[in-house]
Amino acid sequence: MSTPPGPPASALPRLNDAESRVPGVLRTAAAYAWRLIAVGIVVRVAFSVLGQFHRIAVAVFLGLVITAVLRPVAGLLARFVPRPLAVAAALIGGIVLVLGALALVGETVADQRTGLEKEFVAGIDRIERRLEEPPFRLPADAFDDLQSRIGKLLSDHRSTIISTAVSGASRLVEVLTVLALALFCAVFFTHSGEKQWQWLCDQLPDRARQRFAVGAGAAWRTFTGYTHGILLVAATNAVLVGIALYALGVPLAVPLALLEFLAAFIPLIGSPIALAVAAVVALASKGPLIALVVVALIVVIGQIEGHLLHPIVMSWAAGSYTHLRAHETSAHLV
Repeated sequence: MSTPPGPPASALPRLNDAESRVPGVLRTAAAYAWRLIAVGIVVRVAFSVLGQFHRIAVAVFLGLVITAVLRPVAGLLARFVPRPLAVAAALIGGIVLVLGALALVGETVADQRTGLEKEFVAGIDRIERRLEEPPFRLPADAFDDLQSRIGKLLSDHRSTIISTAVSGASRLVEVLTVLALALFCAVFFTHSGEKQWQWLCDQLPDRARQRFAVGAGAAWRTFTGYTHGILLVAATNAVLVGIALYALGVPLAVPLALLEFLAAFIPLIGSPIALAVAAVVALASKGPLIALVVVALIVVIGQIEGHLLHPIVMSWAAGSYTHLRAHETSAHLV
């Protein structure tokens, strides 16, 4: 049985002389390169579109963080009261706790305002005198000249400062809007998150539904564990800072401890910045010696946080949630 004749040799595609001289590796790399460029363009366009909804994305993310914090409390209360009442109690309790902390800070600042003004004035005078002494030897009128320059600069740029303040007010409205939307999302996530998640999984193909549910469930458990862990680390840092500042006699120990708690949520730089503010307060109120002690405190607490708290707390928090249902995950994937 004879094979059918193939196409004539002239009909077969040939490489011209220029293409034949290009190595095959380079041709393969070029083929991958234009595909990668196409993928990069698609990703860039996707992120550009998502960037138009960044406030919504931030609000949803904050809603998930609030849900991770409030959901265990709501689940505990739901054993004794109906679920809607438990969610409302958990949310109102969290808001009252935050507002109470802010009220405590305001009351502390108001009570110490008179004494702080005197301490700060005396501290600034003390700093000026030290800068006039060796080895700095600044002229006595250096600070007066600096003050006049600052006043002139503010008066010359008054319109810019006012426009910046107005812009800051609009930014504040945006922040409050995002927080309101985050609370709105957190209420529904905490109350009926399972139903919303089940509806989302039902939209997927049957073949991918189970794997997606298992993977996303593991991600949520890890996210919850990380949120609880960072809260524990931040609270520990705030307690350590508050005790140390109170023992050193630095004013505003409670507000500075609360600032440390909030700054601990910013990785790497948050805690040092908060303690730097505490060092400035200590320098103006208690002098350079106490300020140096506070700077040493920055180093010590940074080492404790980075080499002790984070490894232990995060491995416990995220690891316990991740391995809690490892056997269930493997069973689902088999």
